[in-house]
Amino acid sequence: MGNTFCFFCGCIQQSNVGVVEKWGRFSRLAQPGFHFFNPLAGECLAGLLSTRICSLDVRVETKTKDNVFVQLLCSIQYRVVKENADDAFYELQNPQEQIQAYVFDVTRAIVPRMNLDELFEQKDHVAKAVLEELAKVMGDYGFSIEHILMVDIIPDPSVRKAMNEINAAQRMQLASVYKGEAEKVLQVKKAEAEAESKYLGGVGVARQRQAITDGLRENILNFSHKVEGASPKEVMDLIMITQYFDTIKDLGNSSKNTTVFIPHGPGHVRDIGDQIRNGLMEASSAQVNLD
Repeated sequence: MGNTFCFFCGCIQQSNVGVVEKWGRFSRLAQPGFHFFNPLAGECLAGLLSTRICSLDVRVETKTKDNVFVQLLCSIQYRVVKENADDAFYELQNPQEQIQAYVFDVTRAIVPRMNLDELFEQKDHVAKAVLEELAKVMGDYGFSIEHILMVDIIPDPSVRKAMNEINAAQRMQLASVYKGEAEKVLQVKKAEAEAESKYLGGVGVARQRQAITDGLRENILNFSHKVEGASPKEVMDLIMITQYFDTIKDLGNSSKNTTVFIPHGPGHVRDIGDQIRNGLMEASSAQVNLD
C-alpha cells in the first residue's frame, strides 16, 4: 500500500518524508502518518522523498602510475537525511549524477599515484578517500553517504593475460625447485642405500671367508686325529686339491660345454698341489714384504 492523498488530507508511509509548501514556499516537513492540508491557506504537498538506503553503481575508467588502464566498479550506498530533507528536495535536481561526478573526480586523482599491484592491495584506501570526499560534499545537500564498496578492479584484457602468464611462470619455477629438491633427496637416499648394500655385502663376504677358514681348520684337525701319520700340511694339500676338482666340476656344469679338458696323469696331481701351495706361499711372502 503506497502513499494516499486527497485535496485536504494525505497519508505518508513509513520510510518517507513529505515536503509541504505554503503559497509556493517551503513550509514544513511531513513525517510518516496522516496529515491535513489547508488549501484555503495555500498549503499543499509538494513532493515525497524516500529515506531508505539507495545504491548507485558507478564504473570509472582511469590509468595507474605504471600506465595500465583499469576500470573500477564502485557501489555507493546513500540515503536522505530526514532532518535535511528539504535541502535534498530543493538543492539538487539529479543527485545520482552529482555523486557520480565526485566519484570520477576523486578516483582519477588517487589511482594515477598507485601502481597496479598497489591498487589491488589498497582498494579500501581508495574507497575510504571517495567516502570522505562525498560525505563532506553531499552532507550540505541533505544526503548521507553510508558505504562505498570497491566491487571490482578490471584491468585491460592484455594486462590480465600478462599477469596470468607471470603467475603461471612463477608457479612453474616453484614447481621446478620442488622437483629438483625431490630428485636430490632421491639421489642421496639411493647413494645411502648403495653404500649400505656394499657394506652389508662386505660383511657377508668376510663372514663367508671366516666360515670357510673355520671349516677347513676343523676338517684338518679331524682328519689328522682320525688318520695316523698324516700331517696337517698333507691334509691341507688334499683338501685344496679336492676343492680344485670341485671347482672344475662346477665350471663344467654351469658352462654350455659339458666337457672340460685338463692335463691328466699320476704326476699331474702332485703338480697341481705344488702349484696351489706355491701360489699360497707367494701370496704370504708378498703380504709379509708389504708389512
